[in-house]
Amino acid sequence: MRILIIEDNPDIAANLGDYLEDRKHIVDFAADGKTGLQLALSHDFEAIVLDLFLPGMDGFEVCEQIRAQASRHIPILMLTARDQLEDKLEGFRRGADDYLVKPFELQEVEARLEVITRRVDPSLQTRKLQIGELHYDLDTMMVNRAGVNIDLNPIGLKILRCLMRASPRVVTRAEIEADVWGDELPDSDSLRVHIHGLRSTIDKPFDKPMIQTRHGIGYRIIAPD
Repeated sequence: MRILIIEDNPDIAANLGDYLEDRKHIVDFAADGKTGLQLALSHDFEAIVLDLFLPGMDGFEVCEQIRAQASRHIPILMLTARDQLEDKLEGFRRGADDYLVKPFELQEVEARLEVITRRVDPSLQTRKLQIGELHYDLDTMMVNRAGVNIDLNPIGLKILRCLMRASPRVVTRAEIEADVWGDELPDSDSLRVHIHGLRSTIDKPFDKPMIQTRHGIGYRIIAPD
């Protein structure tokens, strides 16, 4: 299971991460709300462990924004020292699937994550992305725009998935490179070359472009006006 831990306490994050990685899960981390939200929207996580007291954006807001912007339902387990009933109810209102009060047992965290990932309604786990007339089926890896099929290489498909999941947000070069290449970062020109290839197939044959460059920042993809 690929899990995102959004937790600003480094000791808690490390303990959770070590335990889950020992249990053969893949774990990523964010120490503040805004970074956690960006990662949640641009990567394919199967579950999220979310603290409430976070710098930049609290866990309630992060949860609400994930539910509003994500293209599929990502199971979210809230972890917090706030044990009042009203806090728990607020967490569920904002979109949490489960709520666990600190201190907690690591085994229970894993068990709850397994439960909430099993019970997600398959109809909420959409594997089809759409922005305007651009469609991307993540299962078949078929891409089409305005009914015209588009052939992309594996790297192009990964970049397109990253941009579509984050749309209309601008995705930084560093975010795209981390999502597509992981720790084995490419040379400085690789991303630019692949973006050029995407534009050649997705934009140039059509009247209006969808891929935009934000110089010095990154790229985004939006529906034409």
